[in-house]
Amino acid sequence: MTQPAGDPVDLQPKKRPRQKRAIATWERLLDVAAEILETQGVERISTNLIAEKAGITPPTLYRYFPNKYAVLWALGDRLMQQQNVVFEKFMAESGTNISFQIERSSKLMRDTLEVTEKHPGALAIMRAMRAVPVLQEVRLASHHQVTDAWAEQLSVMLPHLMKEEIWAKARLSVETGYAAIEMAMEETDMDRETIIQDSSLFQTAYWRSLLPE
Repeated sequence: MTQPAGDPVDLQPKKRPRQKRAIATWERLLDVAAEILETQGVERISTNLIAEKAGITPPTLYRYFPNKYAVLWALGDRLMQQQNVVFEKFMAESGTNISFQIERSSKLMRDTLEVTEKHPGALAIMRAMRAVPVLQEVRLASHHQVTDAWAEQLSVMLPHLMKEEIWAKARLSVETGYAAIEMAMEETDMDRETIIQDSSLFQTAYWRSLLPE
């Protein structure tokens, strides 16, 4: 999908729903957009097609989203925030116990994969976040959000390392972890548990190598 040249694309929704009926419409629009992404691809998606399949008029859609890119942005943000909840729970449960985090890295990845698989059109959404340049910031912002929180926690557990170094290592770990999740969903001929276990082994060895002797 090509993005418009010239002026910056407005990615922010026009209106965040608060009432039950409006929330239902919002979620319906996102679910339909996810279905279109999954069945027809990012090149075919349009606001008219979303409105048609959602059973509403285009003006109703435009109450919430200024363009198709804003719909895709909201789709990506919804998925990423659900993934982040899993990571936030992992951090809360471990406190400042880095051994706990290392030992439970495979569970974190399984839980994230489970949440991702249950999300409508998740794989198509993740592909769109990479394919459309204007949407890449959604993925990066979400991963930075997780990295910032995790690096702050890790700085307490690894006081012998500089904060900038910890952030860089946490960022690498976050990115490779989500890449493994995406791979587990894409490579249907491969055993998912093997992908999770092997990725976890990499993560475990990496963080154990950083522990003070």
